[in-house]
Amino acid sequence: MPTPTKGPRFGGSPAHQRLILANLAQSLFEHGRITTTEAKAKRLRPYAESLITRAKVDTVANRRQVVKVIRDKSILHELFTEIAPKYTTRPGGYTRITKIGPRKGDNAPMAVIELVEEKDFSVTTKTPKKATKAETAPVEAPESADDVKDQIAATDEAEAEST
Repeated sequence: MPTPTKGPRFGGSPAHQRLILANLAQSLFEHGRITTTEAKAKRLRPYAESLITRAKVDTVANRRQVVKVIRDKSILHELFTEIAPKYTTRPGGYTRITKIGPRKGDNAPMAVIELVEEKDFSVTTKTPKKATKAETAPVEAPESADDVKDQIAATDEAEAEST
């Protein structure tokens, strides 16, 4: 069971809050950007992004999950055929919230939430990792203790000459 949200709900009841978020998500997918209060935009972002993530894989189960929220079939079709395919390579972050000035009537903080433009996030070639000293210059194991003493003496002499 999901934990209830803290503080007052939008609209007063949980059912009304679900309807408000569903209508906001439907408007967002229909228009691409909407202006609403900051609180509603912050609550809408994860809600809309989970719907887009479901729509990226067009299966019957995903369509049924999304149709519970998006009741308009034309917007549902647009979500599955136009919006979600733009974000197939994008791992998340499909929306952007931009704060704008306060509303004139009640001074409520307003924000614009919009779908971001598509960007290619396909698998890129990784740069080769920098080789460590052990990989660049392999040291051969000395055969005896005398060889080890000779190597230590040679490095001490080289350090003495360089100083």
